[in-house]
Amino acid sequence: MKFPLSFAAVLPTCVLALSACSSVAPLSATTAASVSAQDVRQLGEIVDLRSGQRLSAEQLLVQLAAAPRVIVGEQHDQLSHHQIEQWLLQQLQGQRPQGSVLLEMLNPDQQAKVDKVKPWLQTDPVVRPAHVAELMAWQPSWKWEQYGDLVMTLMRAPYPLWSANLDRSEIKQMFIDKPAVQGIHSNLANDGKVHEKLQDIIRVMHDNQIDAPRLAAMLSVQQQRDRRMAERLLAAPAPAVLIAGAYHAHKDLGVPLHVRDLTGGPAPLVLVLAPRGATVLATQADFVWFTPAVAEAAAVTAEAAATAGASAK
Repeated sequence: MKFPLSFAAVLPTCVLALSACSSVAPLSATTAASVSAQDVRQLGEIVDLRSGQRLSAEQLLVQLAAAPRVIVGEQHDQLSHHQIEQWLLQQLQGQRPQGSVLLEMLNPDQQAKVDKVKPWLQTDPVVRPAHVAELMAWQPSWKWEQYGDLVMTLMRAPYPLWSANLDRSEIKQMFIDKPAVQGIHSNLANDGKVHEKLQDIIRVMHDNQIDAPRLAAMLSVQQQRDRRMAERLLAAPAPAVLIAGAYHAHKDLGVPLHVRDLTGGPAPLVLVLAPRGATVLATQADFVWFTPAVAEAAAVTAEAAATAGASAK
């Protein structure tokens, strides 16, 4: 079955296409609320892919704190990933002033709203998180029950929160024009197979039911999104952290290649959050934080709660 080359039909897919989402159900909101900093540190296993050594969460923080720019690649539907991101940012701020944070989940047309609401939240008003979501025009495609706690932490933080994505109107025009990005790394890295690898990922996500014009359009949009994220990351006050889907974060496919094209220098430090059992190579990231399956994560939370209860008796 082939699909028509229609922007209206493809936009939701373009927005989330290479997000490295998992089919595993996320943790519930109730579970999320009960996860403590100690629980986050116990979630899974951290590996320095450059050396093969296993790291503690605190050792990872030392590495991240020393970098002017960090990209964190997540699976959008994994609540444990957002909890880890929230913990990392809270801890990094305690080690050195945070310059800025950027979110793939924010578009340029939301920036003015974010900038208006953020100073008000610095006064610590009593406000429903859902109301903050309305004020900043949070997009329903990014589920608030997944991102709410992380976003509220970022909105109340003293540093800037920047959009890192394209607007829908930009995506619409790119889908028609199919502009190509300019740069050696974003086009020729991996023996010139960046485009082939991205196209393969898009095909798999569409069960190989995608025609050539639509595939070309989605490839163009994907690389333009990576280029925009790179531009924003370079322009943002440092030290800066970009949170995006894992494929955007990969050093061999995404934003890091565009940073190298734009600067001629090294790529930012990359941390990928991935489910246990996933394959993440040293060519793709500097660090990987393997997170447990949902059932395992729930067990960790339950054990921590039981321990806390016993200690309180």
